[in-house]
Amino acid sequence: MTVRNESVDIAVGDQTICGTLFLPSNTIGGMLFAHGWGGSREQYLRRASAVAELGYLCLTFDLRGHARREDQRETVSRAANLRDLLAAYDLLAAQPGLHPSAIGVVGSSYGAYLAAIMTSLREVRWLALRAPALYKDADWERPKVQLNQDPDFAEYRKRAIAPEDNRALQACAAFRGDVLIVESEHDDTVPHQVIENYFAACKSARSRTHRLIKGADHGVTDAAWQRESTAYLVDWLKSRMKS
Repeated sequence: MTVRNESVDIAVGDQTICGTLFLPSNTIGGMLFAHGWGGSREQYLRRASAVAELGYLCLTFDLRGHARREDQRETVSRAANLRDLLAAYDLLAAQPGLHPSAIGVVGSSYGAYLAAIMTSLREVRWLALRAPALYKDADWERPKVQLNQDPDFAEYRKRAIAPEDNRALQACAAFRGDVLIVESEHDDTVPHQVIENYFAACKSARSRTHRLIKGADHGVTDAAWQRESTAYLVDWLKSRMKS
């Protein structure tokens, strides 16, 4: 399928963030990509292109605190980055011929955490989470970089957390679409317990799928792991197209 791309500016209040749209010749749905903390849309251009070849109109974008807005790294909060994600979703949903009932979101780490929360605020059909991070609900407006100053930060991610005790997990518990969760075998940032928490929370989903990238670290820094992650996403979407 022929795919073209174009750069877009996404308005968030009185600011703008950068995005890239991938426009297939025939559109069957839309897919929004949310990068992790310290990442950028550039990391997801190849993956978005592969998904666009299936017929999904894709949008990658830079959260504030990153890329052109890196000057806000020390001050941006989860609340602000969630507004970025919502603004990007709204731009995607406004594309001609695209209906909200056929929009999905792909998130990695911090972006996956925000994506999970977004499902409680916007219509989402497909939710793909790679190494989804988890944070306490407290200090929502506090700069994100300060959250790891909590002495309980690392231990929190090693606990079994009920959906009613965490905003992201609560959103997952209410989600009724299809869910893909991809785990890295040797993840020293997101322990296996976090994956279990997310998977258990998604018990009311239409379907839920778990995949493991053997040997991979949190950032899937090896090119082979990146290809495997993309293959899991593409294959999962293909299977959803048949269901």
